[in-house]
Order: sequence, then C-alpha cells, then structure tokens
Amino acid sequence: MKKLGFFRNYWLGTVAILLFLSWIIYTPPGLSGKVDAVGYAVCHQIESHSFLLGDHAMPMCARCTGMYLGALLGIIYQMPWKKKGGLPSIFIWMVMGLLVILFAVDGVNSYLHFFPDAPHFYEPTNVVRLVTGTGLGLGIAMILMPIFQQSIWQDWSEHPAIENWRSLFGLFVFAGVLILAVIWNQYFLLYPLAILSAVSVLILLTLCYSILWAHFLKRENLARTWRDTYPFLTLGFITTIFQVFIFDIVRYMLTGTWGGFVI
Repeated sequence: MKKLGFFRNYWLGTVAILLFLSWIIYTPPGLSGKVDAVGYAVCHQIESHSFLLGDHAMPMCARCTGMYLGALLGIIYQMPWKKKGGLPSIFIWMVMGLLVILFAVDGVNSYLHFFPDAPHFYEPTNVVRLVTGTGLGLGIAMILMPIFQQSIWQDWSEHPAIENWRSLFGLFVFAGVLILAVIWNQYFLLYPLAILSAVSVLILLTLCYSILWAHFLKRENLARTWRDTYPFLTLGFITTIFQVFIFDIVRYMLTGTWGGFVI
C-alpha cells in the first residue's frame, strides 16, 4: 500500500511538472512574459486601468492586483494559526459584507464609464480600484482558509483564525502597507509585487481546486501533516495550470495578441 501510494504521488507530480513545462514553452519568454500570461488568463489587462511597471503595465489591472495580493496576504496572515477552521464572527461577516459591497459599487461605477451617457457615482481611479480589490481579496481569504482547514485536516479546530477585532485590525494594517507599496509606484517594489500577484492567482486556484478534489474523491478530513496534503494540492495545481493554459490558448486564438484589451 505504501509503494502504491508512492507511485501514485510520483505520477501526479510528473503530470504537474510536464503540464507546467508545456505552459512555460507556450507562453511569452522571460519571467515577465510568464507573469503576464498568468494575468492574461484572469484579467482584461486594460492599460488605463492598471498601474505601470516602468513603461509596461502590471500583469493585472489595479482591481485584480489588489484582489489577488489581498487574498495572498489574507492567506499568509492566517497560516500561523494552522488548522483553525472556525468561521468568523458576525461582526467580521458584516465587515466582509461591506468590503464586497464597496467592490461591487466601484466595479459597476467603473463599468458605466465605458458608456459616455450612462450615469455614474464618481470618477473611477486606479487607487480606488486597488483599495476595493484588496478589500475583496481579504474577504476571499477569510472565507477560503476556514473551508480549506475544515475540508483537509483531520484534527481541525473550530476556533477561527481571525476571531476578534484586534486580529482583523492587524490584517487591515498589513493591507494598508500593501496598498501604499503599490501606490508609491517604485519599480523595486512593484516588480516583486507583480510576481507575487501572479503567484497568488496560482495559489488561490490551487487551494480552491484542492478542496473540490478532496470532496470529489471523498477523502476529506484525512490529512494529519502537510505531507498528507500532497495529493490534493498536486491535483489542485494540475487543475489550476490546465485552466490557465486553456484560458490563455482560447484568448490568444480570439485576439491574436498577448496584450491586454484596448478601449
């Protein structure tokens, strides 16, 4: 049984590596090309809606940059409280609900600007897009991580990782620093943040698909150590790369360019 498990995991890893290498070969060259290709799969990449990295737009628009970096921050912030899978309190649910509403309002308001005669609430800016996107990303992390803990770990705790206003305030402080780092618009900060935003896409999707695979295979709540999560995380990563690969291919076939949409 141990040998069978080893070979099963070996083949999962092999498939993941081969699929990832295939995606690398297909996408534009260089680290920037790969980072842009990840954003290409999930974001419209309209340059006017994006922060600039020198003379080149970030791999995702301001809203998506905030959302994925905010989600990554929220995931990392909750990691020290390993296996805490309790859902947040009503107070934190209300805060998350407000963040979702702000994101939706700004998104609708920004979309209405595509139509000159349409009414709108205010003039949209990339800073507002970044802030509301980051808020939604934090909310996604605060929902996703408890679901992951409850689905994967055998001995998960019912205590929430973010259980009071103090821990929530600490998360918001880090989010504020993150927002200021992007707004400061310094190349030495934006370049690693651009890479992290792309990595965040892969991490977020991998966690989501890992949860789905655990339930689909009816193998939830079996992991005791991180080593036990390897099959689910590998399956999640394979599905993630496959999705990104397909989205990249379809978009390129439809547009004939690796650039963002032009308005």
